Amino acid sequence: MRNVTEHHRRKTITEQLKCLPDLKRSELQGLWRELYGSDPPEKISHQLMLQAIAHGLQVKQFGGLTFSTRRALKRLLDEPRPSASSHSKGRVVSNGTVLIREWHGATHQVTVTGKGVLYREKLYRSLSEVAREITGTRWSGPLFFGLRKASKEPNYGTK
Repeated sequence: MRNVTEHHRRKTITEQLKCLPDLKRSELQGLWRELYGSDPPEKISHQLMLQAIAHGLQVKQFGGLTFSTRRALKRLLDEPRPSASSHSKGRVVSNGTVLIREWHGATHQVTVTGKGVLYREKLYRSLSEVAREITGTRWSGPLFFGLRKASKEPNYGTK
């Protein structure tokens, strides 16, 4: 086993990565032990072992993530994620945002305020109310004003 890992070590990183698929499982396990200091998981797939060893070789050659980068990533992972019911699927608009939509040849302009949506000098509670006023039918306001894309399939009975 020593001959394989030492021979492997003498090659450039590109050569090492190219020859990984040709190594036997026992040879890969030896490389794993060298890189990670322990035996690979017993039921690890061949493909996953190749990928993990390739990653380990590259980290060894080029360096891994810095401590501050790892900490920043961990902080991002620890932040609460918005729920599916929040407006995370579309763009968020702030106070003062002006939205313009053309409908049947007429241009409609709305301004988002802290209290709602201003359209033709009248305050509405939501973009959907304005879209209903313009079209005469029920519309999703964010969809009507281009803040959200229409889903390709109906979500009947799903969350």
